[in-house]
Amino acid sequence: MARPRKTSANGNGYQPRLKEHYEQELRPQLKGQLQVSSVMDVPRLQKITLNMGIGDAKIEAKVLENALDQLTTIAGQRAQVRRARKSIASFKLREGMPVGVRVTRIRDFRGLSTRSFDGRGNFSLGIREQIIFPEINYDDVDTIRGLDVAITTTAADNEQAEALLRGLGMPFPGMAEPAPEGEEE
Repeated sequence: MARPRKTSANGNGYQPRLKEHYEQELRPQLKGQLQVSSVMDVPRLQKITLNMGIGDAKIEAKVLENALDQLTTIAGQRAQVRRARKSIASFKLREGMPVGVRVTRIRDFRGLSTRSFDGRGNFSLGIREQIIFPEINYDDVDTIRGLDVAITTTAADNEQAEALLRGLGMPFPGMAEPAPEGEEE
């Protein structure tokens, strides 16, 4: 007899809504759609990485603090300071100086191009302004900064990754727009 599975890793009974949707509905659907032999062959999300490069951090420490706070607010998880691995004299950069912040989680975003897949099932996009996130208070922003988002999957190719991300609700071109509430087709 098989052991019952835990509902969450931390034991409090909470399971994220998106993970529950993936395991109960999307995974069996993708197994049939992609014609894979096992549910373990179905692609899944490995991680989402947010990265914000901060060139001015070498001059002013407050810039790094603000970027760290903003990325932490966006992701809901503490961001890490990234430091230079080697010195580059032309950039006046020394090894160990802070050059950016990164975190590995995100909530929601909209409007994506299918050309941003890398050929190995991973997806990248750039966000020009951090103020598009409702969690960021516009009055607290000292400088408008962009950030990079990298979504790493276990998919073997772009088609599998696109099917996975579409199933998770990522808005790609060609998707049907949801009907306004109260109206039926």
